Amino acid sequence: MSFDDTEPRYVISVAARLLGFQAHTLRYYEKIGIIEPSRSKGNIRLYSERDIARLQRVKTLMNDLGVNLAGAEVILRMADRITDLQRHMEELESEVKRLRQRNP
Repeated sequence: MSFDDTEPRYVISVAARLLGFQAHTLRYYEKIGIIEPSRSKGNIRLYSERDIARLQRVKTLMNDLGVNLAGAEVILRMADRITDLQRHMEELESEVKRLRQRNP
């Protein structure tokens, strides 16, 4: 059985307790777009392990490195963009390799 870090598993109160945040902080972070928790059929926020890790990065940036919330948001968006670009680069490299093997 493999672990899916995107599976929604924590309600807001549990996520807040895991992170040492207040629930209203998590609601605010959602409002400004730092995090997008899943929603249950009853519209209850559900946080995944990936969401918790992202929020932990925000906390580390702010508390340990002295970055303000706006700066943390920019850093996270840049990191996301870098990850997307790396994934795209790997796909392109794979395609080039495939084409070279097909047409030596």
